[in-house]
Amino acid sequence: MSVEILDASTIQNFLNDSEFFNKSVEERFSAIDSNHDGLLSYAEMATELKKLRVFETHFGVDEEKQSDDELARIYTELFSRFDHDGNGSVDLEEYKSEIRDLMLAIANGLGFLPLQMVLEEGSFLKLAVERELVA
Repeated sequence: MSVEILDASTIQNFLNDSEFFNKSVEERFSAIDSNHDGLLSYAEMATELKKLRVFETHFGVDEEKQSDDELARIYTELFSRFDHDGNGSVDLEEYKSEIRDLMLAIANGLGFLPLQMVLEEGSFLKLAVERELVA
């Protein structure tokens, strides 16, 4: 993790750099696709979400754990957001589209005043900051 400064333009520039954004999303998609079939299953997506530990903890504090049923409900809802056609799997285009929408929502929430955030290494937000630093 690292502390970085970013604003909406950091994210928007990341999204507008199609080559960099597509490469970043494709690499993450491939890393999650453990059986390499070109599709993400619910199990593959849930495994990735569990690694992030966002829902298993309350802002990173293990004392406020969600129940297993509540976690399953949250994961199912998130998976259905990515599975646009409802066929039970997420292809690269669905994944890319949803990541773009999520990043735009974050950018809209941030606004144009710089904000200091703790970012996970390899996260899309961290990649956006790194892209901005070399651009």
